[in-house]
Amino acid sequence: MERSVQFGGEKICYQLERKRVKNLNLRIHRDGKVYVSANPRVPLGMVDRFVISKGDFICRAQKRFQEMEQTAPKPKEYLSGETFYLLGEAVTLQVEKGERDTVSLEGNCLRLCVRDPENLGKRENTLKRFWDAQCQVVFDRIIRETYPVFDGYAIPVPSLRIRDMKTRWGTCLVSKGIITLNKRLLGAPRSCITYVVMHEFCHFLHPDHSKRFYGLLTALMPDWKERKTLLNSGPWAWN
Repeated sequence: MERSVQFGGEKICYQLERKRVKNLNLRIHRDGKVYVSANPRVPLGMVDRFVISKGDFICRAQKRFQEMEQTAPKPKEYLSGETFYLLGEAVTLQVEKGERDTVSLEGNCLRLCVRDPENLGKRENTLKRFWDAQCQVVFDRIIRETYPVFDGYAIPVPSLRIRDMKTRWGTCLVSKGIITLNKRLLGAPRSCITYVVMHEFCHFLHPDHSKRFYGLLTALMPDWKERKTLLNSGPWAWN
């Protein structure tokens, strides 16, 4: 259900979803859209007043997301000179003509050889195949290095899925024993990737963000807050 309210001369539109929740919940997506979930028994007037009470927060968030969108880097064209991030280090792309489509890392140079250097699709697909392969190797290794910490909790080694996600670094499907990691994580330092893996592992024991969840995470990784800050503030977060 779409609704709108007036706040300080501005019109705030929001999408109302009726759910069996105890409290009124407000979410603002990166595109600036506002979503509210409320119990079916909560009157519409009360929901509107709730949104108005959050007017300052909503307007500030929408402005911040708009500024982030304006300053976000342009889409990659996979041309020589472009910068990518690999495990927290900046690497410069060098495109060359070659007999085969290959990618190699030579120091801080990411060398992309393709038979048709003028073909954007070929450049992009070749580099993405390399990136996906690196994700598989690095993420799988970190998961297996982290697993012994949880061996005593009778948690099976989880399956790994890799996706390109817009708003999350990782997710955990407890019922199926699956950890999904964002392929953009490969740009972040290894310590940050380990933090995300540890975070998702903790969800196998506490599938929420309760005090017990954060208590376990803190006990196992006391510096997780610093790692999270680094992860979300580095250039790889937007790359």
